[in-house]
Amino acid sequence: MKLVGERRALAAAVFAFYFLLMFMNAMLGPEQTAKALYALAGVYGLAFFGLVAGYFWARWYSVGVAIFGLIVAVVGVWQMGAFEPVLIFFGGTHLAAAVFLWGDRMSEPYEGQHAWRERYHMDDNAVQRLGRSVMRAGVSLPFVLLYGLMPRPEGGALAALAVVGLTLVGFGGLVKLRTWGVLALGLAGATLAMVAGPHLTHVGSVGAGIAHVGTLPPLLLGALLIATAAPFVRPMGRWIAAR
Repeated sequence: MKLVGERRALAAAVFAFYFLLMFMNAMLGPEQTAKALYALAGVYGLAFFGLVAGYFWARWYSVGVAIFGLIVAVVGVWQMGAFEPVLIFFGGTHLAAAVFLWGDRMSEPYEGQHAWRERYHMDDNAVQRLGRSVMRAGVSLPFVLLYGLMPRPEGGALAALAVVGLTLVGFGGLVKLRTWGVLALGLAGATLAMVAGPHLTHVGSVGAGIAHVGTLPPLLLGALLIATAAPFVRPMGRWIAAR
């Protein structure tokens, strides 16, 4: 499938739309959900900016965010037992963004660039490993932000914020190919796997409703983060053994 520039523009438009939607909902909606929606707007804003700027990791990350939206729509329809128009639109637009960004031709302006591979000494296997991790991070990051920042009637806020911080630091380290980034993601996943359920409070507005549907049990979130770090476990083990 060709039309690389056109498909990239359409995918970027989807992420720009949801950036604006979440940002406006954060400004105009309930105060208790503002932090979560601002964070979610940041997730979409980063996807839009990365695609336009041509960062090597942007396509992987954006596909992950698109998969997040598709998961939210599927889970929402399953929970409500009916085809809600808002969720169908939400899932359909995210699916379209993922399809627009798929394919070898689309990879050429991003991870297909040779400059970053030479800079980090990456072969094809290393590129594929990084791609899997960044894509999983794109799926996990919005879920973790919603888990940590959505209102909750019970305690555990400090641990949730710590997980958010570790995930953000880990993602930053991951795209810079730093070992501490992988370790931070693994630690965030392990922490989530050991905590209790989120027990989030449901609130109104379109953005907040989508955000509430987008919350997952901590054990599953932890598994997603651990899966993000997993592709690097064996190479790190070989490097330590060689020392």
